[in-house]
Amino acid sequence: MGDSEVQTEAEQPPPAQIPLLNSSHQNDTAQNRQQQEIRTRNDLDDSLEKLERFLSFLGFNQSSLLSFSLSWAAFSMVGVLVPVLVLELSKCDGCETYQIKDFEMDIVASQACLAAVSLFCISFNLRKYGIRRFLFVDRYGGQMARFTNLYVKQISDSIHLLIWWLLPCFILKTVCEIIRSLYVQRNSWWISVAILLALILSWTFVSTISLSASILFHLVCNLQVIHFDDYAKLLEREFDVLVLIEEHIRLRHHLSKISHRFRIFLLLEFLVVTASQFVTLFQTTGYGGMINFINGGDFAVSSIVQVVGIILCLHAATKISHRAQGIASLASRWHALATCTSTDESLRGSNSVGNMEAFNQLNSLHLTFSESDLESVDYVAMPTTMQLASYMSSYHRRQAFVMYLQGNPGGITIFGWTVDRGLINTIFFIELSLVTFVLGKTIVFSST
Repeated sequence: MGDSEVQTEAEQPPPAQIPLLNSSHQNDTAQNRQQQEIRTRNDLDDSLEKLERFLSFLGFNQSSLLSFSLSWAAFSMVGVLVPVLVLELSKCDGCETYQIKDFEMDIVASQACLAAVSLFCISFNLRKYGIRRFLFVDRYGGQMARFTNLYVKQISDSIHLLIWWLLPCFILKTVCEIIRSLYVQRNSWWISVAILLALILSWTFVSTISLSASILFHLVCNLQVIHFDDYAKLLEREFDVLVLIEEHIRLRHHLSKISHRFRIFLLLEFLVVTASQFVTLFQTTGYGGMINFINGGDFAVSSIVQVVGIILCLHAATKISHRAQGIASLASRWHALATCTSTDESLRGSNSVGNMEAFNQLNSLHLTFSESDLESVDYVAMPTTMQLASYMSSYHRRQAFVMYLQGNPGGITIFGWTVDRGLINTIFFIELSLVTFVLGKTIVFSST
């Protein structure tokens, strides 16, 4: 009997093995999750590093006096001095059929002005904030790791967008210069090749700078679209109104900072492109000779690059503005559905504990923002009365939230003007009026 009892006790499994297995499984899951977060964070770091190297190559990185001097020296040399010297040294008598000097100088001046505006504005922001704060990819201090893959995808898509717009213009510019070199007779072929390469190199450099600035603004706005889409999903799973208001204040504050950083760039780019297009219109309509693809093709290429940059900026600004304004519509639908599906007892509930926690988090929100960026928006803290969250009904809190969204739509602004479809329609009719005015002053029909 003693041996059988010992054998039976030995065959029984120890009761402590099951908790150990569960804890090891949980540890493995936590380690896998941590490794995945580290991997995605490394992917974002690699993407930002590649983007920063590309911007440094173009001269946007002016963090030191040496890099500032080299950047503007390279721009002055390649973007301004080289094309001007080539046009001055490549004069030929009777070549107006193939090259008009006044046209070429105007094109060089407009491209250089647009690239200088882009280089100055973007380099200033990058030097002041750095690549991460400039793109707003570290806004939550690592708490939003689920957005990392979307960040990486947006950065990759922006680089592809730059290539897809720049490559056709580069091919068109190269074809135009090759055809012109074949028609213009020079003393030796190597002079023609040197002129061809110099003009293409200079055009590519300044065009890449101007388009890259527009692409960066497009990227910043699209990164914010990710958070507005997540906020729309937050309305479906979150019923604490103070949490929703806190997040919306954060989103709107970031839109205000973007508007503050890019307003000078957007305004100057629009003015430079508008002036360039009207100079082009004056030149082509007031010229008495024949204009063909060879002597006027550069007008088309430069105009495409400039208009594409404006379209990218306006498209990104209107997209994020209408996404921000559409939050009020989603909140109204959320409020209506919650009201219709609620009972009288739920409408009279208070849930004061959760509201007080969200309220305490909201009061500390302003401490996380930099002082320089607070100049771009009048930041108003929430009231300190605790009775507001304690005694208001659920219905009244949702109603106040909807009214708050309707009164604070947000969006990209330029000195108070929200960039949306209304502003684009206004710009279109102003430009159309100016075009008809110029055409009326330059085009004259003879009565004979």
